[in-house]
Amino acid sequence: MEQHRTRPAQFGQQNGTRHGTPPLPPQARGSGRGAQARTGGPRRPPAAVRRPPPPVVQTVRRMPNPRLTGLGVGLFCMALMITLGGLDALLFGSSLTVYGVLFLPVCVLTAAWVRRADLVTAVIVVPIAFALGLVPVADAGDGIGDRLMGLFTALATQAGWLYGGTLVTGVIVTVRKVRQMRRKVARGRPPV
Repeated sequence: MEQHRTRPAQFGQQNGTRHGTPPLPPQARGSGRGAQARTGGPRRPPAAVRRPPPPVVQTVRRMPNPRLTGLGVGLFCMALMITLGGLDALLFGSSLTVYGVLFLPVCVLTAAWVRRADLVTAVIVVPIAFALGLVPVADAGDGIGDRLMGLFTALATQAGWLYGGTLVTGVIVTVRKVRQMRRKVARGRPPV
């Protein structure tokens, strides 16, 4: 059975005409250079014409991208640093340099995987995880006092790695926060 149209034709549905008037020129329809000036620049080419991103960008996009809460990122960072400290003590003879080098990727992952609402947490958790991971790596003596002295000595001698990792985390978190604020402003801005 044939169904009839219940709504009248809208403007521009039939050959760009309305009630017998001729179609508008391109300048009046909003295409061309006038529209580019109003929209803020040239239009993007269609998706078929765009070039694919470089292979490095494609590889990064395929990597896992979890979003951990403040507590989750804290547990992740601390558990990973304690594990890496234990592996360093077992495999490399408690090398503080190896431990410091392994700390930097953990800082990057912590800053990249924390969710937007908990960005500040990453900067707080990273130094605490560094200190906890030093427990198996630091020089150990017979008693608790010797163990604490070894931990404080390791913290003092490896402060460069600690500050560097915290700085890397802070920079990544700051960049993410600025991007988040720009997106929020762009969404709130009325269209021109």
